[in-house]
Amino acid sequence: MFRLFKRKPSADPPAEAAAGAASPSLVQTQPAQPAQPQQPPQAAAAAPAASPGAAPLEPGEPGSAAPGAPAGWFGRLRQGLRKTGAGLSGLFGGARIDEALFEELETALILADAGSAATAQVLQELRRKVRAARAETPHQVRELLREVLTELLSPLQKPLDIGRTSPTVIMMVGVNGAGKTTSIGKLTRHLQAAGCKVLLAAGDTFRAAAREQLAAWGERNGVQVIAQQGGDPAAVAFDAVQAGRARGMDVVIVDTAGRLPTQAHLMEELKKVKRVMGKAMEGAPHEAILVIDATNGQNALAQLRAFDDTLGLSGIILTKLDGSAKGGVIAAIARERPVPIYFIGVGESLEDLQVFDAQAFARALVDG
Repeated sequence: MFRLFKRKPSADPPAEAAAGAASPSLVQTQPAQPAQPQQPPQAAAAAPAASPGAAPLEPGEPGSAAPGAPAGWFGRLRQGLRKTGAGLSGLFGGARIDEALFEELETALILADAGSAATAQVLQELRRKVRAARAETPHQVRELLREVLTELLSPLQKPLDIGRTSPTVIMMVGVNGAGKTTSIGKLTRHLQAAGCKVLLAAGDTFRAAAREQLAAWGERNGVQVIAQQGGDPAAVAFDAVQAGRARGMDVVIVDTAGRLPTQAHLMEELKKVKRVMGKAMEGAPHEAILVIDATNGQNALAQLRAFDDTLGLSGIILTKLDGSAKGGVIAAIARERPVPIYFIGVGESLEDLQVFDAQAFARALVDG
């Protein structure tokens, strides 16, 4: 799930860090002056590197789709993709391979919002594999389709690196209703399970009750939330990054207001928030993650292009796959804009946000 770079804890943790961990509450701050950030000591400004002897911990959290993972997760994944895979899974019951089978596959992929370019690529590679393997039954075509999809989606499979810098600053973006705040809450719980200290920032100062919603997740997870009443989003982000450094946090997650990619002035504001984070800590944000609602289908691809062009995204969280028949958009993402997919959501519970595994996803999609 995460690739954690462990470092030896300092012998004398800052007093502020202990105070910051004392109570999970909503911390009100006065608007900062990001244009004139206080310069931290030189030693603290340098990003701590991973210890030469510290090997990265590969994904292994409960619920991961990696080998040895609980069968329950794959079952939830399969159930969550049932709507998307409905058109695919029933195509392989025939007795022979003919052109009609490939036409039906093309239709099913298009209806799942895979897009014409990705669909053409999948079918071209599938035909090649069928010829090379001298496949004779639709069942063999099913197995080869799983291989083709796995190969297409594998470049999107990448763990979220935590600990290369301290703290690791994550900026969460997306349109309204994509599930950013809920994803932050679930991601925080997973990070805590991996032993990370997390600080949240309520950078969505526009949406009514957004601050309270994030505060509720903070209370639920036992972490503090940095917020300002009607404050500037960039100032909130600046305060949160500085507080995370002072308190010895491992991760700072900054929420942002939902916005449409067509709202140019709001997209420009995201650039400002990102710049201000860099003033609070060199290199921040270290991760810019777009939360995408899978029910948006091909519109999700347009969102991805716009946010990636604006911020230079490092990863994606794809939510609400269980409520959509358009999960095939993941193939379009792999074909058109292969930004890594860190997590996928196939339900409401905490366990339903899990690491993206290309092979497991392809298997659940094709097998139904």
